[in-house]
This record gives sequence, structure tokens and C-alpha cells, in this order.
Amino acid sequence: MAKILPFEDKIQCPPDNILRKVPGRPKNLDVRSREHLTLDEVKNLMKAAGDTGRHRLRDRTLVLIMFRHGLRVSEAIDLRWDQVDFKAGSIHVNRLKNGKSATHYLEGDEIRAVRRLRREYPDGSFVFVTERGGPLTRSTVNKLVERAGRNAEIEFPVHPHMLRHACGYYLANKGIDTRTIQDFLGHVSITHTVRYTELSPHKFKGLWS
Repeated sequence: MAKILPFEDKIQCPPDNILRKVPGRPKNLDVRSREHLTLDEVKNLMKAAGDTGRHRLRDRTLVLIMFRHGLRVSEAIDLRWDQVDFKAGSIHVNRLKNGKSATHYLEGDEIRAVRRLRREYPDGSFVFVTERGGPLTRSTVNKLVERAGRNAEIEFPVHPHMLRHACGYYLANKGIDTRTIQDFLGHVSITHTVRYTELSPHKFKGLWS
């Protein structure tokens, strides 16, 4: 009889970013009308991630941290415990793609979730780990977010990078200035940040009142 492997061990990490262009792949607009999630959709995604599978706390916390700090998949799976400062209530975000790293504050619900995660997975240096104690693969994160999106009954396919976009859109919609969003997301060029303020209806508020 074939041995049944844990969920994480069945999946091989692809060599490149899951969002890379593939010949014959449909355009994003042919699949979904937007590339970000609303706050309600993120909440539903977190709930779905926390209601399914064997690692519910881990998966829910992963979605929460990726959204709150605009993490790319590679930044999330490389997150280590020495980047988390429980005493200061902060997390050091190492940005990839030549991005600007920064230290972010953790909100109360994040601190509680991460503390529980540390107790549940006491071994290893990575925050988000498999049953064997190694870091999650990119493919595993893609799979669990896609599954959570389906279980949350979001009407279009969900991928992890939408959480980073959701973070930028949420901050822009709150009226946070573009430079602050740029620094928070680690963008080297502000042209990458402007997309969020362009999408936000905040600047149109009160036009008819």
C-alpha cells in the first residue's frame, strides 16, 4: 500500500514565482475582476483557513500576518523567530526583490496568535513550519490559500499575493499617505505604490455632499 504523506510533503515547490507568465495561461482579467481582496474577504479567508485541515492555527495566522504586513509568499515562508520581538511587540520584515526592510508593530490579535503558534510549534527557527519542522514551501502556501478561498466561497480564484495587494488597498482606503504605504510595503519606487491610491475611492469621498 502506498504511503500517505502529510499535506505539505505531497507538494513540490516550483522553481519560480507562482505568478510568473506561462504560455497559454489566461490573463488575470479573464479570471478575476481585481487582484486585491476586500477586508471582509480577508476576514472570511482567515476564518476558512482556521476551520480546515490539521494546522488551523498556523494557516489562519499565516493569512493574518501576510495581510497585515503585506508579505510576499517568499517573505512569509522565510520568516524566523528571531525576527519577532515579543517584548517590543514588533516584527522585522526582510523584504525581497531589493525591497526596503522595516520593523512593524504587531497588533494585539497578532501577538496572541503568534504566541500560541510558538507554543504549538516550539522547535525550529521558522515561524510557519511543516509537521517535520521545516519551513513551508511556496506551493503549500498557494494550495492552502486557494483552498481557503474556495471554502470561503469567494467568487473568484484566490492566490496569496492578493493579500499583499489587500494590505496596500486597505491602507490607501484609510487615507494613509502614499509615502507611508511605500515604506510599509518596502517599495523602492513609489510608482509601485501609486496603484493602491489610484484604486482607492477615498479621494472621491464627499464629492456629492
